[in-house]
Amino acid sequence: MSDTKENSFADTIKKAITEATRSIAEEPDLEVTFSDEPPHISGKIIKLRDPGSNLSKEDLAVLRGNADLLALKIKNHDQEIHQKYKPSSPQAQSIYNAIEDARIEAVGATDMPGCASNLNARNIANYRNSTLNNITHKDEAPVSEAISLIVREKLTGFSPPNNTRKFVDLWRPHINEKALSELEKLKNDIHDQETFASKIPDLLSALDISNTLGDPDPSSAKDQDGESELDGSDEENTELSEEFDPDETETIDDDAEDLIDLDELEGSEEEGEDSSVPDNQGEMEENPNRGRQPSYKTYTTEFDEIISAEEVAESEELDRLRNYLDKQISNLQGIVARLANKLQRKLMAQQNRSWDFDLEEGTLDTARLVRVVTDPMQPLSFKMERDTDFRDTIVTLLIDNSGSMRGRPIMVAATCADILTRTLERCGVKAEVLGFTTKAWKGGQSRELWTNSGKPMRPGRLNDLRHIIYKSADAPWRRAKRNLGLMMKEGILKENIDGEALDWAYERLKKRQEQRKIMMVISDGAPVDDSSLSVNSGNYLELHLKKVISKIESDDDIELIAIGIGHDVTRYYKRAVTIIDVEELGGAMTEKLAELFDEKANK
Repeated sequence: MSDTKENSFADTIKKAITEATRSIAEEPDLEVTFSDEPPHISGKIIKLRDPGSNLSKEDLAVLRGNADLLALKIKNHDQEIHQKYKPSSPQAQSIYNAIEDARIEAVGATDMPGCASNLNARNIANYRNSTLNNITHKDEAPVSEAISLIVREKLTGFSPPNNTRKFVDLWRPHINEKALSELEKLKNDIHDQETFASKIPDLLSALDISNTLGDPDPSSAKDQDGESELDGSDEENTELSEEFDPDETETIDDDAEDLIDLDELEGSEEEGEDSSVPDNQGEMEENPNRGRQPSYKTYTTEFDEIISAEEVAESEELDRLRNYLDKQISNLQGIVARLANKLQRKLMAQQNRSWDFDLEEGTLDTARLVRVVTDPMQPLSFKMERDTDFRDTIVTLLIDNSGSMRGRPIMVAATCADILTRTLERCGVKAEVLGFTTKAWKGGQSRELWTNSGKPMRPGRLNDLRHIIYKSADAPWRRAKRNLGLMMKEGILKENIDGEALDWAYERLKKRQEQRKIMMVISDGAPVDDSSLSVNSGNYLELHLKKVISKIESDDDIELIAIGIGHDVTRYYKRAVTIIDVEELGGAMTEKLAELFDEKANK
């Protein structure tokens, strides 16, 4: 009886939130669903955490705040306008996105007082485990986070959460001194997105932050129908990530990610292809390489690591994370599994056709014995299986583990990797799954060493790499499957230095004995590492990525293909596809693999 009451309560909550969300968004037909996934927009669907049956008042307020924010975004955000005024540098983009999100909140708080309390509850929950107050010096504090909190305070009237106020106070005098008038001007135009956006460059300029505008990209406007994540500006945040507990429905991605980058999959990481605008980084060091393009180098590799998933997390945690991934796989398995089975049938069909008949030696062809019976003068017929190309093949899946992949993208990527490796294994094709990220935000031990050494000029790459082996090529899927759940672990996803990751995966492939080698890269943005970009040109990492890609593509032994999620990778890779909605990933992966095998079979 009690279970019935609890289910009834949960259903009532879902119904009420659904109707309220549709009303705020002014979309009567808007679909609102509830699951274990982080809150996000997928196409024309708003997806929220399942409230469960034991929902506290605080949890309910947070749930309502997430629903309100996504509904307000649908109603009040125009992606074409947003793209038109978007800066080119990564740091400026992060601040720009955060200010726009604060505007959306302010519209809701001004027009609908009920939304204000929900949004504030959500904001407090996001910083529940924040360590920002542990920062004691302004030079150590992330300016983007400070600006985000102060702008939100100005526009919405929400005071910063208690465990961020000391941190905000470190920056408040500087920001008020430099840009108080610009902040005040923003308040007057919260209902006019274009006028509001046009004033943000003045704010960035006043704060000595690079505000060079990128060219409008019409294709990015389509991304609004793609997938947006609450709290997505991971690459701009400090060491605030807490361990993710899939069982805690109130957890909203990274608690520290209050920048609420709803446009993350809408190209927020994209930089102009030929842009060389350095990121001045405000409080960071003046760029010593402005106007120069030195060869790529690393300051130190002492703190880099190549590590297996088993070394990153304890066995019990891996089991828990794998259980969580299994729940997600059950939701996607229908679509991806059908595509994977299609790929399997295609490969097995190639195998079945790969026989030579009417040979003088080999395996006796029993199907042709009838000829000997009817005509004893006919010789016995033998057959021999050909060496099929796909059997002697290895496929490397290299997955971007940057902060912007958090939430839905990394979950879908892990799911697709899991299903495809199983499929390839059944077909006799070796497969490995690799991931790339950094050990820390904004430099880690490498930057500390550089700082202690007097900050020599032109240090090159200035962060600690972390390359993760989720599944090696020779490990069977059943032994490695739980490792894939590690991608769900909070704190793993940080910054992305793509060029060195591709080079690492390439060198691994070169050492393999298989005749055919395929590398598939899955990414959602250009290379971004704040620490490295603060002391090098703005396209330092991008230029190196292009150089590495060119090297791999010129190697006839390796076939390279890339899939970009909400990010145009065709400007980097000769063979690539860009998808807008992360839900398309499984189809893109299987389709491209099938095309590669078809090409080989038809030659």
